[in-house]
Amino acid sequence: MVKDVAYRTDRVSESELEHSYGSSVHLMSTPYLLTLLSELCAEETRQPQVNELIESCYRHLLVDMFDREFPQVMTSRQTRMSAVNPAGVYEGSVIDPSTRAVSVNIARAGTFPSHLCYHMLNQLVDPDGVRQDHITMDRLTDDGGRVTGAGIHGLKIGGDVEGRIVVFPDPMGATGSSLIKAIDHYKQVVGGTPKKIVNVHLIVTPNYLRAMQQAHPEVVVYAIRLDRGLSDPDVLESTPGTHWDRENGLNEQQYIVPGGGGFGEILNNSYV
Repeated sequence: MVKDVAYRTDRVSESELEHSYGSSVHLMSTPYLLTLLSELCAEETRQPQVNELIESCYRHLLVDMFDREFPQVMTSRQTRMSAVNPAGVYEGSVIDPSTRAVSVNIARAGTFPSHLCYHMLNQLVDPDGVRQDHITMDRLTDDGGRVTGAGIHGLKIGGDVEGRIVVFPDPMGATGSSLIKAIDHYKQVVGGTPKKIVNVHLIVTPNYLRAMQQAHPEVVVYAIRLDRGLSDPDVLESTPGTHWDRENGLNEQQYIVPGGGGFGEILNNSYV
């Protein structure tokens, strides 16, 4: 078996993986997160470890995303030491508390990550400017099990997205069909122009990145790992994105390889 050169030991000490997918794609390359994700995707890993590992992965990934994508302002805040010393004042940069944001739950794999993101946003900025939306959707497949699109079956959206940062914390970016459909809905039906759209994943495929950039080129993508395990050996020996048209991380049923199985099933312990 040919191993992907992208994840050799000497390549995973920097904060981001080197690639040619464009500046809007951020592939984390930290040994800590790759270790947790490897454990999460292992065949023997079950609940409650599944939720614990997903929470750890998403907390670190979301912190990195907040640091890079959310606006900052200068602040001056008295500390507890100000009561005994006039120099007890912090003056420096913080995330702008007036930032307005939405975390979108793509049920069911995205439910837990979205709730975690929503909780962190409420800690980070003014909660009056934070909300969580909910979309229930399924893959649409043909007789051979191949994904042909996505269907929306239910919505609970709390208003427009004018000026908001819209975050989609969905674990697996496989084909992109579900998220493309969801973003289409926000653009065409919900109304308002978001300040930014950010998709936050545990794993993505080159197939997903290509589809998302074609459909919504302005979307920013964060992920812990890129999986392209069904690419040809010479492609696996190349820097990701060099032969983008020949990279493949999906099997015939459009599941990610090496991947970690269906996260909707694993998270909910419900294999239907």
